[in-house]
Amino acid sequence: MYRASVSETARRGGATVVAGDASVEVGDFTVDSRSVGEGGCFVCFHGESRDGNAYAAAALEAGAACVVMTREATAAEAALAEAHGACLLRADGDDAEGFLLRLAESWRLEQGWCVVGVTGSVGKTTTKDMLACALAAAWRVHSNRGNLNSVIGVPLTVLSAPDDTEVFVCEMGMNHVGEIDAIARCARPHVGCVTNIGTSHIGILGSRGNIARAKAEMVPWLAADRGLASSPAPAPAMALTASDDFTALIGGICEEEGVATDVVGGRDSAVRAEGVELDGDGCPRFTVVTPQGSSEVHLRLSGRQTVPDFLLAVDLCLRLGMGLGDVVAALEAMEPTHMRAEVVAAARGFRVIDDSYNASPSSMAAALDLLCEMDCDGRRVAVVGEVGELGDEAPRLHGLMGAYLAAKPLDIVCVVGGEMADAMADAALVMGLSDDRLVRVPTAADAARVLGPVLGEGDLVLAKASRSVGLDAFVEEVRA
Repeated sequence: MYRASVSETARRGGATVVAGDASVEVGDFTVDSRSVGEGGCFVCFHGESRDGNAYAAAALEAGAACVVMTREATAAEAALAEAHGACLLRADGDDAEGFLLRLAESWRLEQGWCVVGVTGSVGKTTTKDMLACALAAAWRVHSNRGNLNSVIGVPLTVLSAPDDTEVFVCEMGMNHVGEIDAIARCARPHVGCVTNIGTSHIGILGSRGNIARAKAEMVPWLAADRGLASSPAPAPAMALTASDDFTALIGGICEEEGVATDVVGGRDSAVRAEGVELDGDGCPRFTVVTPQGSSEVHLRLSGRQTVPDFLLAVDLCLRLGMGLGDVVAALEAMEPTHMRAEVVAAARGFRVIDDSYNASPSSMAAALDLLCEMDCDGRRVAVVGEVGELGDEAPRLHGLMGAYLAAKPLDIVCVVGGEMADAMADAALVMGLSDDRLVRVPTAADAARVLGPVLGEGDLVLAKASRSVGLDAFVEEVRA
């Protein structure tokens, strides 16, 4: 874990000491003043609704050794830092993001980690978790916690890596062009993968082609030939899925950069799955075929969509020198991640597929497929809500999701949200969903109030929407 004097931290990150003792040692970085502890460093970000600089005094009172500000400190703030034996810095250019990225990059370049980069529109967290789980059978692994996969989250993850880290599995998320480039420069991956190219953030980037090119910003930073010693030390490589229609585009970028490409999951791919079936709980059974031979697999994770993620993880683990048997054993024991196609039992005898963490049009379709493929003795109920960040495409894509709902054998469809939820519901009705099977509500609380009393023994319920809809609250309410 990063620890150094404030003066050294200012030099690495690009900041100026404005008050206090710069010889004090600092570590444990945070952008949330509520989580700062003794000896920690609070970095002030100016968000859409809150200015982190307004919490500088609170962080000092809580024991922060250092606060990095993006405006001039007041006399009272400087005096408070002096009184607490702490230090105030001002980030160069008032750029807190740049400060964190520069600091983390400087620290990462001194570490002998092997870094595995993971990005994509859907499934990147599952793939990251699979890689971390499997690689932990052979090495000491560090990876992103929760949603710390952004230009802020990745530097925080780098700086918090334990001293004995050998492999860092780095999930890379983005909203805008250039963010994967910044993250990859900080993390310097040796090998990586792109799970798929979907429509997440299409409202910002404009097209799936632009999304693919943004995800491919990782490729030039694959670091095996950049003098970064590591063990394991793989040649630079990118794993891609045969089913994605932008694999050729990203593969071409890899070829230009001298990065090997593994395409998994195709009929002739060296790493592929054969005979995929779902058990009664929606968990895949199949045979994985690799250059090391084949193995029977039965995952505890739900849904066919987990199989391509599994294949990407297997491919990269084999590239890093692991044996197929060890990889399969680790991944078969892996438990579902909370709120990501997690099947939970309710007190009144029904089950809920809690996939409420986030959503895109493609992941919505996969979740509905899972709902209809799992064993069910009662009714199949879809509680679905709006999907965000679709921009001008939102009405069309919500209409397509509504059409997909209508094509499924569902007993109840509950659509949660406002205008775009209505677009989904209207399209479902146009495409044949009967009005007596449709429920429209504005909030997750309303969905729980209306559906909670009627759900019963044997029912199977899907909860799926963008995080902002808050369907996790619906799950907690109805399962009690």
